[in-house]
Amino acid sequence: MLYLSLSCFLLNALVVLGTELTFELADKEKQCFFEELEKNVKFDIDFQVIAGGNYDVDCFVTDPQNNVLYNERKKQYYSFSHTTAMKGVYKVCFSNEFSTFTHKIVYLDFRHGEEKPLLDSMGASTALTQLESSCVAIHEVLKVVAESQTWYRLREAQDRTKAEHLLERVTLWSMGETALLFTIGIGQVVLLKSFFSDKKGSVVATT
Repeated sequence: MLYLSLSCFLLNALVVLGTELTFELADKEKQCFFEELEKNVKFDIDFQVIAGGNYDVDCFVTDPQNNVLYNERKKQYYSFSHTTAMKGVYKVCFSNEFSTFTHKIVYLDFRHGEEKPLLDSMGASTALTQLESSCVAIHEVLKVVAESQTWYRLREAQDRTKAEHLLERVTLWSMGETALLFTIGIGQVVLLKSFFSDKKGSVVATT
């Protein structure tokens, strides 16, 4: 009975609506995302560049009347929150137009709306039972775990990209040094051989 009640409480939990995605932004291009929101709705935007160039991108947010709510250039990551003043379509755009040849990989998390109480009784002044308190505690811990997993995934993806880029540069540098060593070695052999050839010719002429 305890497990059945716990399952029912967890299934009745309503979370914030939102979109979470990772997309590629080509050089000299701009991508926009649109979301229709009601009035007096809070939304949160988190983004981070996880690969490409200097890990920066331009970002701006506009309301249904094209008023700029947020505008930043060459940001690696940022979190933006706003409460809508009108109903309509809100736009979030990312621009890589300043880059001439580097593609970017961008992570975007767009959330809107207020999280509903986990239990109906949480909105009242009555005290929660031990089971209800346990459900709320588990719910909060799971949210922290989900956020931590997202953060670690982003860090892992960014670090892996940096490591692959560093490996590529080290490999090219090693190949260049190897070619240079072979060239210097062959040049030294040819130079030494020319010294002995000139000396042998001089001895024969003197004789």
